[in-house]
Amino acid sequence: MLKKFLHALLTLLYRVEVTGLEHYEEAGKRVLIVANHTSFLDPLLLGVFLPDDITFAINTHISERWWIKPFLSLSRVFPMNPTHPLSLKDLIHHLQTDTKTVIFPEGRITVTGTLMKIYDGTGMVADKADAAILPVRIDGGQYTHFSRLHKIVRLRLFPKITIKILPPTRLVVPAELRGKSRRHYSGRILANIMTEMMLTTSNYRQSIFTSMLDARQIHGGQHVVAEDLERRPLSYNNLITRTLAIGNALKQITETGEAVGIFLPNSTKTLCVILGLQLHGRIPAMLNYSTGSAGMFSACQTAKVKIVLTSRYFIELGHLTDEADHLAQQVKLVYLEDLAAHISAADKFTAWLQARTTAYWYSSQQHNPDSPAVILFTSGSEGVPKGVVLSHSNVLANLKQLEACISFNAQDVVLNFLPMFHSFGFTVGTMLPILNGMKVFFYPTPLHYAIIPEMAYELHATIMFGTNTFLAAYAKKAHPYDFFNMRYVVAGA
Repeated sequence: MLKKFLHALLTLLYRVEVTGLEHYEEAGKRVLIVANHTSFLDPLLLGVFLPDDITFAINTHISERWWIKPFLSLSRVFPMNPTHPLSLKDLIHHLQTDTKTVIFPEGRITVTGTLMKIYDGTGMVADKADAAILPVRIDGGQYTHFSRLHKIVRLRLFPKITIKILPPTRLVVPAELRGKSRRHYSGRILANIMTEMMLTTSNYRQSIFTSMLDARQIHGGQHVVAEDLERRPLSYNNLITRTLAIGNALKQITETGEAVGIFLPNSTKTLCVILGLQLHGRIPAMLNYSTGSAGMFSACQTAKVKIVLTSRYFIELGHLTDEADHLAQQVKLVYLEDLAAHISAADKFTAWLQARTTAYWYSSQQHNPDSPAVILFTSGSEGVPKGVVLSHSNVLANLKQLEACISFNAQDVVLNFLPMFHSFGFTVGTMLPILNGMKVFFYPTPLHYAIIPEMAYELHATIMFGTNTFLAAYAKKAHPYDFFNMRYVVAGA
């Protein structure tokens, strides 16, 4: 009776949605249910929404807390210390009696929003008990006030919670492995299962603009996500408003499905142009201006680009007048300064209103996730630059793979000096931070070897993506304290 009442109450408050119950039935009788740990609500959610009277393997320190004890009466509880060998042996014997038992392999509620350390002991339990493993992804609990993400995400009273049950699997451990090596191997396989669970249950089958709206919902419209050398930080509301204003203007001079050249530096304006084009089904073609006018025109021919967006200020500052003049003989150059002059006060108000009413006019279904999101080009070092078309789901899947393996959060600051025409600069340097609530600072060139370490120091940057050559150059010029706040420095080609 109590379980039915809680089922109705939690469904009403959190709009709980459970998918994959057929996998629960497929798993059999001897099952180790492994779930990510988002909040103190997790045991209650699984106890109420999963069938049967399942057993919970719960850390003894947590099970002894007074406010947890009333909820433990709803299910069978197996108190255990994950670091104590005898507790694990007792759990193995318990599973061998053909029971379904839930365990949280992380051993604690996440404080990062992503998976934390996966204990090897959980993998050993599944191996020794010869139990099926049933992965369960809980999503949404991390946004409640029962989580431990108070300074990382915007907590809400009643966010939607989903419980996704994946197909059962089993650990396959080589027979020759014994002792610690077998335990470590089992733990590593279980960690891979959990990581794969986080990826496959992530929503990357949508457009980049939809993902940005989701990020605003999670982190709040006033959360600052982008800044450049002009030092005018953009919040999600500002970014979406400018994206709509520019996108609406570009819609008037381009066609749906048209590839539009981008001859612009790293900046918040370039970001708004890219997002504005994508919003209306246009495809940004990122031109590598370091290849000169010949390389850019070759890329335009490859992608059938007729219009190229650029800026007079950028061309003057970058001493690219000759390149722009030569390119203008082949394609139409549209300057952002001219475009901005035609955006009236009424247009700006319309964009402001649209940005705050997306729930009423924007549908995530209006964009095919498999439609092209961007065209990147090879450097041309092996001949004519080749175009690489990435869909929205391609880009988002890459980002979700990173999120499943590495802990990023809204307190991180990304220093992005790689140009957006660079695959690293576009995906992880630009899209990763703005879609995950991290602040990104755009620096226009990676060639300022002495300035970039100083920028990292000034910004308290925590994440940096670069190539081996650039990173080595920064290391030579940097003061030992310039990178004191760095959590991740990722090198790639």
